[in-house]
Amino acid sequence: MARPGCRRDGHNGLVSAPTPGFELGTDGPSLILVGVDGSRTSLRAAAYAGGLARRQGCRLLAVYVGRISASASMAPAGAAVMSETFEQIADELKQLMLSRTAEIGIAAEFRSVLGDPLAELTTIAEQTHADAVVVGASEHLGHRIVGSLASRLVRAGKWPVIVVP
Repeated sequence: MARPGCRRDGHNGLVSAPTPGFELGTDGPSLILVGVDGSRTSLRAAAYAGGLARRQGCRLLAVYVGRISASASMAPAGAAVMSETFEQIADELKQLMLSRTAEIGIAAEFRSVLGDPLAELTTIAEQTHADAVVVGASEHLGHRIVGSLASRLVRAGKWPVIVVP
C-alpha cells in the first residue's frame, strides 16, 4: 500500500519541482578563489580549481600572497631584493595561470599582494564574494604545531575550503 502523498514510483513531486525563486544557471558557484605560491601543492590546487571552474562554468581568481620578512627588510637593500623577487614570482605565476586558463577556456584573473596569506586571502574572498577557496596542503613540518593556512581558513568558517594534497 502506498503512503499518502507518494506516487508509486517513489517520488512525491517535490524534488524536481523548482521553487518560484529558482533561476536556471545561478544554482552553482560564480567565483572560485585559489591561492598559489609556486609550490607543488599550490600548483595542483590551481589545476583542481581550474577544472572545477570549467565544470561549473564559473570564474577563477588566482591570488599570490608574498611575504616580506622583517629581518630581510631591515638589511640594507634587503627590501629591494625581496620586492624584486616578489615581482618576478608574481609575473611567472600570472603568465602560467592565465595561459593555462586560456587553454581550457575559463574566465580567470590573477592578483598578487604582499602581506599575511590568511588575512589577504580572507579579505579578497570577502571583497569578491568568492563561493569557495582552494589551497594546497602545506608541506612544512612546523605547520602541524602552529596550523597551516588551510586549517586556519577552515576554522574561519566563511566559505567551503578545498585542500588539495
